Amino acid sequence: MVIPASALVRAVATVLADERSRKAVGWILLAILSPVILLIAAFCSILGGSAAHNNSALDLCFSGGTPPPDMPAEYRTYIEDIQRSFALLDNSIAAINGMVEEGDGLDSIRVKAIFYALYFGDQSPSSRAHQQFADCFVTYEEHNRTVTTTDEEGNEVETEETYTVAIPIADQETIWSNIQTALGLIITEEQRGNADSIYNLVRYGAPSGTEGWIPGAGVPFIGADGFCSPVGSGWESRVTSEFGYRSDPFTGQTRGHTGIDIAVPTGTPVRAALPGVVTTAAYNAGGYGYYVMVDHGNGMVTLYAHNSKLLVQAGDTVEAGDILSLSGSTGRSTGPHLHFEVRINGQRVNPRSYLPT
Repeated sequence: MVIPASALVRAVATVLADERSRKAVGWILLAILSPVILLIAAFCSILGGSAAHNNSALDLCFSGGTPPPDMPAEYRTYIEDIQRSFALLDNSIAAINGMVEEGDGLDSIRVKAIFYALYFGDQSPSSRAHQQFADCFVTYEEHNRTVTTTDEEGNEVETEETYTVAIPIADQETIWSNIQTALGLIITEEQRGNADSIYNLVRYGAPSGTEGWIPGAGVPFIGADGFCSPVGSGWESRVTSEFGYRSDPFTGQTRGHTGIDIAVPTGTPVRAALPGVVTTAAYNAGGYGYYVMVDHGNGMVTLYAHNSKLLVQAGDTVEAGDILSLSGSTGRSTGPHLHFEVRINGQRVNPRSYLPT
């Protein structure tokens, strides 16, 4: 049986994030795929290296550089073609960001991570319609403005002009739907998960996907007062946005942030802070994405937003440390993280006052 090179690349890349899996797959491949074991070993060495040594395929594609001379020619071709694609995407993203009037433009890492997940190992991804791909991340609106010019006699003349404004799309589900429609693709959950893993690896230095990969996330971390961290111990070092006023990542305007954001990769278990009853487990397109709310009694409610998967439903009774959901980047989110809120009698309060340290 002949295994297509692109399928082999994807199979190997899937298991590289976990060291135990890398060891296990090595013995299996040695037994059943001996004719190509040297090629696989070379590819594993390319992708298995850390970002610090700049010897992984992701590093070469996202950070640039020349593939080493001992790299198999096929993988060199894949990487060089993705590098060409990224250069074309950079041009498209720059053009779009020049049309954004308020707030931040497109997250180039997010755009490239999705492209990489869909096309690495494909034949000639640099021949794709890169502008059309980048357009899937924005909507366009026609705006009017008054323009003052000077006529031949030196008089100022005001005229109305129509121009196009690009508005970045916050909801990841809408982006995936746009890509499927515009490019005629059928996108799998595996590809979505791979895109999140790639994004996390490039943005935060660690891949996503497996429960408990963050030290301490595999078991509940409960303080002396019984309050449980939603993502285990070590949450302090992963806070990317505090409670209170901040610059909105989409509009750039200063506005209140109703909780804290904790950067965790897609698939991290999200745990209940205290015993209680689930009042909401649903999707909110306006901001929270897939979110859970738990009523703990005595006026206290906690909220967990931007999840990739909900594991409870309204009416469920939970204990402190029970897994409610898996983290993600749904709703109004720029990357995988948990938005965590504490409310007392309907008022949002700083979760840091309750989380165990």
